Amino acid sequence: MAAPGRSKELKIITRPAITIADIVNDVRKIALLQTIKSFGEITEKALIYLVKNIQDKNVNLGYRFFEIAGSLSSKELKEDIIALLYLGLLETNPRNKKLRVTSEGLEFLENHVSRLGENAEKIPQLVEELRSKIIPIDAEQELSFKLLKISRRRRRR
Repeated sequence: MAAPGRSKELKIITRPAITIADIVNDVRKIALLQTIKSFGEITEKALIYLVKNIQDKNVNLGYRFFEIAGSLSSKELKEDIIALLYLGLLETNPRNKKLRVTSEGLEFLENHVSRLGENAEKIPQLVEELRSKIIPIDAEQELSFKLLKISRRRRRR
């Protein structure tokens, strides 16, 4: 029996559907695509740190960050990643769970990168400048993913 005051009803949360046309006017998502394209394949955690470091260099990408138990997080950034994955502009490499820009995303970016203004050139420069700082975070995430796969295989035996 359910505890008093608690229900087992299905709660439906509606969210508006997002389209490519919505992304055309969203400079934040275009900047995120440009950042991922400039880095190449990147884990979500490493991307969060990369975007935070870019913003620390006085390039406002429009994200707010907060720390939870020593780990950096951004609700807006995660939502933007989900939206870009949903639209097929980003994909997750099934082998290593890293985010990468799809061919459709590259084509979209080619047509709309001009909306970033001066940030279109600053973002790739900052990504290269910060690459050595982000690679260890990316490698740590990749290693933990591999260890998780190994432990799952062992449990199945």
